[in-house]
Amino acid sequence: MSALSVSNLRVRFPRRRGEGWFHPVDGVTLSVEPGEMLAVVGESGSGKSLTCLALLRLLPPPGEIAAGSAIRVDGADVLALDAEGLRQLRGGKVGMVFQDPAASLDPLYTAGAHVIEALRAHHRLTAAAARARAIELLREVGVGRDRVDAYPHQLSGGQRQRVMIAAALAGEPTLLIADEPTSALDVTVQAQLLDLLGELRARRGMAILFVSHDLALVATRADRVTVMYAGKVVETGPTSALFADPAHPYTRALLAATPSLNEPDRVIEPIPGGVPDPKAWPPGCRFHPRCAARFEPCDTREPEWFPLGAERHAQCWLHGNANGDP
Repeated sequence: MSALSVSNLRVRFPRRRGEGWFHPVDGVTLSVEPGEMLAVVGESGSGKSLTCLALLRLLPPPGEIAAGSAIRVDGADVLALDAEGLRQLRGGKVGMVFQDPAASLDPLYTAGAHVIEALRAHHRLTAAAARARAIELLREVGVGRDRVDAYPHQLSGGQRQRVMIAAALAGEPTLLIADEPTSALDVTVQAQLLDLLGELRARRGMAILFVSHDLALVATRADRVTVMYAGKVVETGPTSALFADPAHPYTRALLAATPSLNEPDRVIEPIPGGVPDPKAWPPGCRFHPRCAARFEPCDTREPEWFPLGAERHAQCWLHGNANGDP
């Protein structure tokens, strides 16, 4: 049974003046197996963070999950949960680490108080037992005893994110969702936090859905990679295979735009244009206006999913033909 299974997830928001809906997340399908790290990558505006919020039904109003979507955590239907079921899911079976710890932590609460609150929300503990367990969790993520009673402004960016991870672990989750948790940190601290997540995954056996805009960041740590663009998944597969031979032009473009320590003299190639407005997705393949490899069906027909072997798939006409035949 998958730790997380998502099928045809569509998130919709109303247009102005009652002119229907637009879909910034439009048919996302993915899964995370127990103990696995799946990286979801793509530029800002691709729908990664909205997808994460939808998984826990935390969409900002008036956004909503459209009919036909399916989300399951350990086999449980998330869309069918009542208020109490959602409370147990959020911070219980599923822990979440948000992008900016400074915005996520309450400045009036200490590091320990944040973890204690999460513990007492999901476990019957006395105040003393909760504090002792909070100290253990903070130690597990690398926050020393001397920082337990520190306030967020007294912590470094890396320490604040470690406090968020400790709070996310309080409910003993089977799945941890990390939504760009390193984007506000310097490169050295990014590596340290990714190493920490890898150690926690190995020690606890939990699955991790790791969201990033940086392919290089996840290259050596994720088991599989899912590439999102303009609200859709365009390629997915094992990390080593995807990096060795990217199948979708967008994946190739992301890699070409990423600096490499192994190739310091390589010319960085920026991707022309930008991610389109979700209120006006282009017809056909949504990447075609920026794609140097586009040809006749790309601008009129949405490509199908083409299997590439070894659990790899790409949504691109380069791997089929206009009739949809592989």
